[in-house]
Amino acid sequence: MKTRPKVQSSKLKRSSKLQGPRPSVGTRRRIGVGAWLLALLLSFELCPLSFSAPSRPNVIVFLVDDMGWMDCGVYGSKYYETPNMDRFATRAMRFTEAYAQPLCSPTRASLLTGKYSARHGITTPSGHLPPQPPGHRFLPDTAPPNQQMLVPQSKNYMEPSEYTLAEALRDAGYRTAHIGKWHLGITRPHWPEQQGFDVAFHCHPDPGPPGGYFSPYDVKPDGEPGGKNKVGTITDGPAGEYIVDRLADEAVKFITANKDRPFFLNLWNYGVHGPWGHKVEYTKLFAPKKDPRGAQGNPIMASMLRSVDECFGRVLDTLDRLGLAENTIIVFNSDNGGNTHSNVPDTAKTAKAAKNKSESLADWRKWAGNQPPTNNAPLRDGKGTLYEGGTRVPLMWSWPGRIKPGTTSDAVVGHVDLYPTLLDLIGLPRPAQQKLDGVSYACVLKQTGPLERKAFFNYFPHGRSVGRCGGVWVRSGDWKLFRWFGVPATHELYNLRDDIGETKDLAAAQPARVKELDTLIDAFLADTGATYPRPNPAYKPAAAKAPAKPADPLEAWKARQCEAVVKDGVLTATPKGKPGAVFLGHGAGSVTGPAVLKLRVRSSAGGGAKLEWVPGGAGEPSGAKSVAFDVPAGDWRELSVDIPATGPLGIVRIYLPAGDKPLELDWIELRGKAAGAKPQRWEFNSK
Repeated sequence: MKTRPKVQSSKLKRSSKLQGPRPSVGTRRRIGVGAWLLALLLSFELCPLSFSAPSRPNVIVFLVDDMGWMDCGVYGSKYYETPNMDRFATRAMRFTEAYAQPLCSPTRASLLTGKYSARHGITTPSGHLPPQPPGHRFLPDTAPPNQQMLVPQSKNYMEPSEYTLAEALRDAGYRTAHIGKWHLGITRPHWPEQQGFDVAFHCHPDPGPPGGYFSPYDVKPDGEPGGKNKVGTITDGPAGEYIVDRLADEAVKFITANKDRPFFLNLWNYGVHGPWGHKVEYTKLFAPKKDPRGAQGNPIMASMLRSVDECFGRVLDTLDRLGLAENTIIVFNSDNGGNTHSNVPDTAKTAKAAKNKSESLADWRKWAGNQPPTNNAPLRDGKGTLYEGGTRVPLMWSWPGRIKPGTTSDAVVGHVDLYPTLLDLIGLPRPAQQKLDGVSYACVLKQTGPLERKAFFNYFPHGRSVGRCGGVWVRSGDWKLFRWFGVPATHELYNLRDDIGETKDLAAAQPARVKELDTLIDAFLADTGATYPRPNPAYKPAAAKAPAKPADPLEAWKARQCEAVVKDGVLTATPKGKPGAVFLGHGAGSVTGPAVLKLRVRSSAGGGAKLEWVPGGAGEPSGAKSVAFDVPAGDWRELSVDIPATGPLGIVRIYLPAGDKPLELDWIELRGKAAGAKPQRWEFNSK
């Protein structure tokens, strides 16, 4: 249990125009007690310093997953139809230059902690993976010789010691709820219930919706999350229920139950993230529609956005029905730029998209053809990159009577700023023990003055920006400087006022400005304690330039008495020999027992299978040991098989169920159970 940290006062400044200086003791005596009390009462009537707990505004943060800057009508889309987002804009302030991280988990952590990702350490969407053990080194010592830099690993969890926005509001008397995707830690110490939320509706692992977009979701209340075990508080609804609709149900339930007290609702939607489950009846409506801009035209994305829009509309309608809208702050935003790479054919992403479920990709091709999910034009690139298309997102705020409706702002802000901004709007003190990198832009929302910000930063030390090995950028005024990690580091410079599409690199023409902004990056990295990529001591330029050897699609798995073929990221093994002699085998390398084998499989027939390990290798088969396990018949399942070995495994063999039906394997993972043990994993993605 975290203790509430000491706080330092940060009450809103009183307006000298309305109040003037506070009377001295002598003056108060001269004007009389009665007159002084009247003046004091009038001053508090005109300029309230803070709200008492019963009258504090409710707070709702509505976060859409993978929604791009151009993905709703009010931001410029002529294809997607989002009437509730559009009507919300008429009662809100809309920001045109708001930023997120390039991927989701880093953004979510920044929103709740008020810290840049360079400080909190979550830099990729890895919140569905097991947490690293204490003392883990996040910068590896070595890398393959064709890799120039040693790249930091992301934390797979948000630190329990963080004093989150939810905890600050809970400790101020708010009833708090998290509903939807979390993606900030798979184990119970990292769940939302341990980070300040009284109520939580979620499941783990959760890179996407639990088991798909439609009920049954197959989430268990107990057990160890991971593999086939989806664990959390999400319960099945009626067969075919759409998870986005269910989130709306849960949100309405929470708002209704807490209408008489201040509440904080953190509603983080699963839409519009993959695997792109959609309501076909909506998709049919958009299939014949054409975009007059010629930029967007994916009917699956349009269908999913319509469902998310309806979810948002139900929240707005509930507030209106209960008479809560006037005293509720609503923040609408997205976790990163729109996805412009998934499901595009003839790229490295194709196999990754295909292996989720072949039916899923076939459905995509039927409705969306070879299109990516969306198009962020005029912004460059999309999700997973540091360019504007990957980081610029929609953001709208409303609070009737305090935030002027139907207004826009070009202030440069981000998720890292939400924590201090909300505290200032509500009149709550800032927690002294929580370092906040973000700055409050309450002055912008209240239109009392400009945001005094010298620079805004975005740190992403991973190689998803096209042709890059990771980097960091700084935005100062209209200027944006990239520093791409490498030896030597390289730079790109853009004036976003004149070139929102980042097409004209001005770095070579303006070396003085590059130097000035690069100095800000140095200070940012030092202040946040960022784990900086460093040169790989094993790097060999010749290895980087050498043509890659043809990849083994089986990734060294040996097929015995069966035919094994890899296609679209799936290994399919078809029995050809006698039952009990059909297996796939692989060396276990340095993995020692006790260990666990995890695999994602599909079988039309199912049946009994066996996992065998031979500590002495193939030359000493008499030492073989085995455990039996069942392969369920039906759709894809994630299985976990414990290996009660006490030493090296030697080689492992997966014996297929009896019969002539093929067994499909999406991936296989072998891991020792000792702390810090490194897994072997096979994805079958070789081209």
